[in-house]
Amino acid sequence: MRAPLVPLALLLLAGCTRHAEDAQLLNEVKRRLSERDVRLTSYRLEGRISEGGAEPVSFSFAYRAPQRMRGALGAPVSRTFSWDGERLFEQSDADKRFTTFQSEMSPERRSGFLTETFAPFTPEGFRAPLLPAHLQAKRATHPRAPEAVELAAKVDDPSGESLQVTYTLRWPTLDFLGRQSRLSDGTTLEVRVEEEHCDEALKLCVPQKLSRWVKGEKVGETTLSKVELNPALPNDTFTLAAPEGYDVQTKTLVDAAGK
Repeated sequence: MRAPLVPLALLLLAGCTRHAEDAQLLNEVKRRLSERDVRLTSYRLEGRISEGGAEPVSFSFAYRAPQRMRGALGAPVSRTFSWDGERLFEQSDADKRFTTFQSEMSPERRSGFLTETFAPFTPEGFRAPLLPAHLQAKRATHPRAPEAVELAAKVDDPSGESLQVTYTLRWPTLDFLGRQSRLSDGTTLEVRVEEEHCDEALKLCVPQKLSRWVKGEKVGETTLSKVELNPALPNDTFTLAAPEGYDVQTKTLVDAAGK
């Protein structure tokens, strides 16, 4: 009568061992992602974004840790946003308008606001992804990496839709290889790395070309014509001055509760 308990005990032991290995892998991934961000302290990009059948739009983006950002969209948008650590600048060339935003936001709200503002300029794969607290990690393979890891989690997007999100990263350098999101209705959204720019000194690779897919159909891509890793970016890169003849305004950014 006791014989069936032996396989059950072994099964429970194997499950505990696997759980411990996955937890150890997740801790190692978080540590290596943090180290990767420390190595890549700044970058400057130029490229083009295309969505559906629309004409591609040129863009440029510069980043320097901690949290200095400047992004510009070319014609027909012709608009620049820049955050110098204290102020947000918006320069609209189409209507010759220049606005300086002073921030009275809480640090948490400001961080989210800046993420939303600069998301159109920031290709995935340069900084570590924003990972939710409840996350699972497992070993995997990928066409661009015989050894990889998958990070999976359930998250809620701003609309309240529940998503199952999976990041695929090369092991052990944790270069971004792709992201897949699955909506509650089964719709899949994907970002795939098509080409990479690698730096031997930094021992990492970043995307040079990314494609976006919905339900298995390609809907857009981002192609970088220029990638500079760890360039020197002085403070005046991010502090803008109004061009002559522009309408100059000053506004204040506040938390939603303060409006």
